[in-house]
Parts: sequence; structure tokens; C-alpha cells
Amino acid sequence: MRHADGGIPALALVAPHWRGWATPLRRARQAASLALVGTILMLGGANTHAHARLTLPDGAPAHEANGPISPIAGWTAFCARMPEECALDVAEPAVIPLTVAVWRTLRSVNHRVNTRIRPITDQAHWGVVDRWDFPDDGFGDCEDYQLLKRRMLAERGLPRRALLMTVVIDETNAGHAVLTVRTDHGDFILDNKTDAIRPWRRTGYSFIKRAGQDGQAWVSLEGRDGAAQVATAEP
Repeated sequence: MRHADGGIPALALVAPHWRGWATPLRRARQAASLALVGTILMLGGANTHAHARLTLPDGAPAHEANGPISPIAGWTAFCARMPEECALDVAEPAVIPLTVAVWRTLRSVNHRVNTRIRPITDQAHWGVVDRWDFPDDGFGDCEDYQLLKRRMLAERGLPRRALLMTVVIDETNAGHAVLTVRTDHGDFILDNKTDAIRPWRRTGYSFIKRAGQDGQAWVSLEGRDGAAQVATAEP
């Protein structure tokens, strides 16, 4: 049928051509869609496989304390400035069940803080020999790294009662602060010197004392003879 102006309808002009290439185009689109679905499934499978590869560490012995001892002066001053960070709820669990999700959280927080904070001595940072504080300006000493990790882990639902600031003597025979996480797989150490989360016995440090779990007093980690408990170094 012709239009009144004698022209050929546009549909009549394009329809035969459309019919000729519509099927290949449709097939190409279907192939592209299938390829996209396949890619998504592959990525999902890879992601699931990556999660499956994250396994829990072998069990490690708990690090038992040997009685109350005075806390570090820097901790006492920190608690005076921020009492809410030091409040202890004895109704919280003293030991965390170590699941894959908890292990992933520990690894993530440890790596994130170690990567984002830059080391600086308290003397250079604050003009004093020792000050415990959050590294909110992006700089901090060893204890500041661990205070931030402790806060971030508590914000993610882990009990502060099982996240214990700990004082050790490191491989250079200098004082050093780490964070002990008490779990049903044993006690693990978060450290600004390494992204590896190690059982306390595999750190190579001499353990002196740590925050208590039943009050404001700290507890001694030295042996009953007064000698520090020395851990072996990671092989």
C-alpha cells in the first residue's frame, strides 16, 4: 500500500533488511548475555573459593597470668582521659570463639591499621617519653597502633574483655606493646611490626604484663621466679 504522497512506507523499506539481520543480532546479544552471566558465575565461584581457602590457625596454648601487677603509667593516663575506653564489663566473654569470620576480621583490622598508620616516637610526636593515645592524625607509636586495633575490633562486636593491651621486650631488647586476643584456639598477637597474626609463643618476645580481665589491675606474665616468659621466634 502506498501513502497518499505516493511514497513507500518507511517500514516497507527497512523491514526486509531488518528481518535479514535481526536474528544474528539477537543471537549476538544472547551470546553476550550468556558470556556476562558466565563471567559473574566465575567471579562468584572464585570469590567463594577464596573464602574457602581461609582456614583457621592451629590451636595455640593460652598464656596464663601470674597475679595482679600495676598497669603501665601510659595506660593509666590514657584511661583518665578516656574512661569509656577502659571500662570493663565482666559480663562479656573472656575468650572469643575463633570462627572464620572472626579470623578474617582480625586479619583485616591488623593489616588496615599497620598500613595506614605511620610510626613515630612519642618524643617526636608529643614531646614526652611515653604517651598512649589514638593515632587519629595518622601517626603513632606501637601502643597507639594497638589501641586503634582494639577500638576497631570492639566496634565490630568483639568483647574488649578479650582484647588485651600487652607489654613485651622485643628482639632488640626494647619495650614494645602488642595486642593479645584471647580465643578458644589460644592467645594470638596483633603487632604493628608484622601483618602475620601469631600465637604468643611464636613471636620471639619476652612477655612482661598485660591488661587484666577482671578489673582495672593488670596481670603479670612473668614466671613465678620473676623471669619473663620468653616466646620462640617464628621459623
